[in-house]
Amino acid sequence: MQVLLLSDTHGLLRPEVLGLARQAGAVLHAGDVGKEAVLEALREATPGPVHAVRGNVDRTPPLSRLPTTLLLDLGGVWVYLLHDLQDLDLSPQVAGVSLVVSGHTHQPGLEQRGGVTFLNPGSAGPRRFRLPVACAWLRVRSGTFEVEPVTLQP
Repeated sequence: MQVLLLSDTHGLLRPEVLGLARQAGAVLHAGDVGKEAVLEALREATPGPVHAVRGNVDRTPPLSRLPTTLLLDLGGVWVYLLHDLQDLDLSPQVAGVSLVVSGHTHQPGLEQRGGVTFLNPGSAGPRRFRLPVACAWLRVRSGTFEVEPVTLQP
């Protein structure tokens, strides 16, 4: 299973992101969607499910009704999705979570801590400061996974 990991689109769905979504079996969006049209376009482009959590800019309906966190079993890999890592409300190790996906900072990052992978795919929407425009792939196979960061614009 190939999953596209996004965050911080802030209402901007870039054509290159839409192209990647067409190749994905599912999409996870870590918040600050910005406009419902972003999720609608991702749902149209992606053959599988599109999951999203609410970010700090998603203040009005229907985006304000998105959950603040999601715990998902993707082919035997437990993924915890939230917007701001500072709001992490569980112990990933205790919960059996293998991958925590968050956004908010717009800064792509990938690290291992205590046997858990923490990923911020970066902002796939408007460029912020000099940070890259980025997202990531999650590839799941037989209960194992790999993450591939993708830089759309350096």
